[in-house]
Amino acid sequence: MKNSKSRARKKKSPKETELIVIDEKQGLIFEDEKALHGYFEKAINQLESEYLELRVKDDFSDKAQVKLEKHLEETLDTPDQIWKDSQKISDLTLHIFMKEIQVKSQEFTYIAVCYVTEEDRIPTFVLTHFPTRNEKMIQNYRSGEIIYDKIFEKVVEGALEGDSLLEGDPLAIGLYLSMLKVRSELDIPQSEFKNYFELRESTIEDADEIWRKSDMHGNQMVVFIKEFPDHATTDLTYLTVTIEDEKNGVHTLLFSFPTNDPTLVDRYRMGENLQAEEVTQESSH
Repeated sequence: MKNSKSRARKKKSPKETELIVIDEKQGLIFEDEKALHGYFEKAINQLESEYLELRVKDDFSDKAQVKLEKHLEETLDTPDQIWKDSQKISDLTLHIFMKEIQVKSQEFTYIAVCYVTEEDRIPTFVLTHFPTRNEKMIQNYRSGEIIYDKIFEKVVEGALEGDSLLEGDPLAIGLYLSMLKVRSELDIPQSEFKNYFELRESTIEDADEIWRKSDMHGNQMVVFIKEFPDHATTDLTYLTVTIEDEKNGVHTLLFSFPTNDPTLVDRYRMGENLQAEEVTQESSH
């Protein structure tokens, strides 16, 4: 676990001494490093205790961490995930930056726990930072609310109003990415999915086919399929993927998409083939 680190800007006081500005709007302006660390001392000590409690023997040694400290800046500048946690430390909202790093055959996660300015949304003070291979440690810092996930950039073009994909739902993202992997290069581009948005409702309300299948986690996945032979796009089929609540039969919309690839449509014809009238309720997320 590495010591705290300031990324704050500096400014001159009326007496021409240089001040450390962490968050000017919140009044977090300090005369020197001692005053700065004194303000965050309680939080830093609490984080250190938490880290030492979770640390395992086969994780990075203090010496090894020094060599890997160079990955701090890229973690802050181009994180894979950012979590916002208002519960870990009382009276202080933390932002936890995470990045998966691969150096030759070595893979690990770099974690930086930061203070982020409310106005500019930038990290100005790093309370602690460290590399780790310990999955329990990593999961411990995936706490609070996830406010950024790099993987969402891969799916944002296909996310539509009212679906779980737009909200960054992990299940929706995973299934959607799986669809993109098997999608033909000649199929309708993801950037054009929004142009077919109006077909979603009719696909749910008047589907040609409805298929239900349980996944490995026990989720009841229900897929609505409808062909649009009169559409300007040749061989167009629209698919809507939902998850069913077994208790009340309500369907939560995960994502939907158009395709002109019959092979892709066949991949969703799995499980139990339902009659449209058997599905009593559908709803978007």
